[in-house]
Amino acid sequence: MASEPVFTERTPRVVAARKLHRRAERTAAGRFLVEGVQAVREARDAVEVFVTETSAGRHAELLAAARDRGARISLITDRAAAALSETVTPQGIFAVCPTVDVPLDVALAGAAKSGAAKSGAAGGSPRLVAVLVGVSDPGNAGTVIRVADAAGADAVVLAGDSVDPHNGKCVRASAGSLFHLPIVVHRDVDEVLASLRRSGLRLLAADARAGADLETAPGLEVPTAWPFGSRAHGLPEAVGDAADEVVAVPIYGRAESLNLATAAAVCLYRSAAEHRQTH
Repeated sequence: MASEPVFTERTPRVVAARKLHRRAERTAAGRFLVEGVQAVREARDAVEVFVTETSAGRHAELLAAARDRGARISLITDRAAAALSETVTPQGIFAVCPTVDVPLDVALAGAAKSGAAKSGAAGGSPRLVAVLVGVSDPGNAGTVIRVADAAGADAVVLAGDSVDPHNGKCVRASAGSLFHLPIVVHRDVDEVLASLRRSGLRLLAADARAGADLETAPGLEVPTAWPFGSRAHGLPEAVGDAADEVVAVPIYGRAESLNLATAAAVCLYRSAAEHRQTH
């Protein structure tokens, strides 16, 4: 690849890719930028991969696989990599990808098909969905997406005034899981909750201020959607009122609280374990 042209930070395609750090540009282009080896490996629909010569030498198989899937491979200088990167120590590899969010009804219908395939049934409905309500921290959102993927959730919904899942920090925190399950961005929280309920999901909200305890909550074996609020503001009162039940993760030690991603991991895995034991 050394004989191929090497793009600089001023090359128009590099400049266009750098603009994808801004949400408005991502929305207008319908594309986003992913950074790092793991994210690029999982980006099956990448349009273009930018890579330094050093990184290209280390990841030849990854680049070959991306090229086979139709991605353009473009060599870049170290300065161009620094311009594209949002990290202190860039790995020297980036991909431009189509945005991954899908409409809510499409995600739930796809989840139903996926759930049926996993269980061997002819039909079905989603069994586990994580809902982030007004969550603005991209690191927390990305980690919840990763946790939901690991727990076998059918979808993640970012409802209300939540962070863009294509935000660079969110993408990195998801460690590639952003590409593994349906991601929904939907502004109308009430509409999200109503759609989840129509899909047969019980709404079990997590809130540290709740009186009920997750350890004693009944009905965890049924299909469940978990709405989570931000650590700073908690779950909106209207969401708690709309839920079938609101529970708190018990604190057995002296910690003041759990952060959003940790609490979500406990709740989602508790549901996943119940589902696996009863089905």
